[in-house]
Amino acid sequence: MAPIVLVHGIFNHVRGASPEQAAARRVADCRPRLVESLRRLSIEAPEMVMAYYADLLRPDLPDQAQSAGDDTSFDGLSAAERAAAAEWLTAAGAVPPADPQNVALAPLRQMLGWLVDQRGGGLSGTAREQTIRRLERAIVANLREVEAYTTWPQRRNLVRERVAGVIRREAPMVVIAHSLGSYVTYETLHAHTDLQVELLVTVGSPLRVPSLACRLDPALRSGRGARPAGVKRWVNIADVGDVVAVPPKLAEVFPVDVDETCDNGLGFHGIGGYLANGLLAAAVAPYIS
Repeated sequence: MAPIVLVHGIFNHVRGASPEQAAARRVADCRPRLVESLRRLSIEAPEMVMAYYADLLRPDLPDQAQSAGDDTSFDGLSAAERAAAAEWLTAAGAVPPADPQNVALAPLRQMLGWLVDQRGGGLSGTAREQTIRRLERAIVANLREVEAYTTWPQRRNLVRERVAGVIRREAPMVVIAHSLGSYVTYETLHAHTDLQVELLVTVGSPLRVPSLACRLDPALRSGRGARPAGVKRWVNIADVGDVVAVPPKLAEVFPVDVDETCDNGLGFHGIGGYLANGLLAAAVAPYIS
């Protein structure tokens, strides 16, 4: 049994690997950052395993070379997806389009560029363009993977069953759920009420993104989410520049015990920056030391 289970977010499909191999590879990539943050507290990092589900969200067979989800540019979005992306950016604080009736025609890169200028600490030139492109890919990938997860009922169930199976097998004290993984974990823990988790830590969570929140199962009631029955404590951490974790302050909608903000610099949304952050280390320390 592992004291910590990590539930991954977007960009984690490992082509040609079995789920077990992919999970081992991804957790090996992530663990050094948690080791780094816990070492500052003089705590040895415990074993950590990953609940891997990315292969289940592929619209094709896992061994095929191409998939519709590989297009991570605003240019490839449908009108409905462009509207969802514009809504997402508006929730993040970007200037909304002048004509709300034509949100599908919103200048998405212009909106994202405005956000980067406000939050990026004076980036310019190549660095600015690279940041815009990275965040564009993150938003589109989240939209596409949420679409895959929420519109294919059989795969939604398969994803939740696999994540639940890992948590049940490992019986962890702590579950750390990143990005789309926080969405999946929220639904999984609600669907499997037998699962007991002492501490749930969500990082870079898009649970409040309007176009995603409206698809949650269980649905929000009167605009509020519910704590999964087996979760004793819930800590949420969001980077101030993370355009996936918007709007800020998850606690305004969900029963979060502690709602923290951090600044991981240019890391923005990456899982590594969150795992290396002292706020996360301080949250998990009492459960693993």
